[in-house]
Amino acid sequence: MTRSDPLTLMAVHAHPDDEASSTGGVLARCAAEGIRTVLVTCTRGEFGDGPGGVKPGEEGHDEAAVVALRARELAESCRILGVTVAEQLGYHDSGMMGWPQNEAPGVFWQMSVDEAAAPLAALLARYRPQVVVTYDDNGFYGHPDHIQAHRITRTAIALTGDVVEKLYYPAIPYSVLGRFAEALQEAGIEMPEQEEREEGVPPDFGVPDERIAATVDCSDFADAKFRALAAHGSQTDSSFFLRLKRETFDSMFGTERYVREFDRTGSTVPEDDLFAGLR
Repeated sequence: MTRSDPLTLMAVHAHPDDEASSTGGVLARCAAEGIRTVLVTCTRGEFGDGPGGVKPGEEGHDEAAVVALRARELAESCRILGVTVAEQLGYHDSGMMGWPQNEAPGVFWQMSVDEAAAPLAALLARYRPQVVVTYDDNGFYGHPDHIQAHRITRTAIALTGDVVEKLYYPAIPYSVLGRFAEALQEAGIEMPEQEEREEGVPPDFGVPDERIAATVDCSDFADAKFRALAAHGSQTDSSFFLRLKRETFDSMFGTERYVREFDRTGSTVPEDDLFAGLR
């Protein structure tokens, strides 16, 4: 990195709408602060809901129509969040974990990591982001395309040497997860069931509180995050957060928390800024 490089945040996400739900706050906050924001979306989201709420596998589900609809929704979300540059890798959605589509030839989940990482490495070399945000090795909650996004991001970073100074994963600490579940229950929304586990074995969603390295106040941008989520209105399974009372939404989504995977700046934790040590 040279001092002439503009401060740049790159967020690598799996599908259109992921940018709003997990990193909408930092994207909007960074944009407001004059930081260049680059959103990379890995898949076109073919296995999302189609026009009229038609689900994958149902009669009338048209992948081309879904892709066109989701592209329009993504563009509007990026406008709301102030994203500077939106890049699409154009890979094929793999569906939720356990779906038969996971095994289809050519879907993102089935691609060679090296092959899928090469275009992302080129984007890293072009934009030279000091900070990158993507999912952890469990894809935040076990989604195959999220896991693959993690894998290609780590590979692309390795291919580009010392371009990236800091890598973060969005996360929900266990202490917040309980309050989050209560808020959803109050809104009549059921949390996805976790598999039964032996006593003392943690769930596969959320992280221990001590792993949170950065807690970013995004309260001034909660409204933008809400509107960005609403822009993806066709995706009813991912927009259930919009059923929360606005004060509850603002409280729950006005703070974003991150695990820091690596840092080359020497910034001490806990941090309140993903660019700590860079400005």
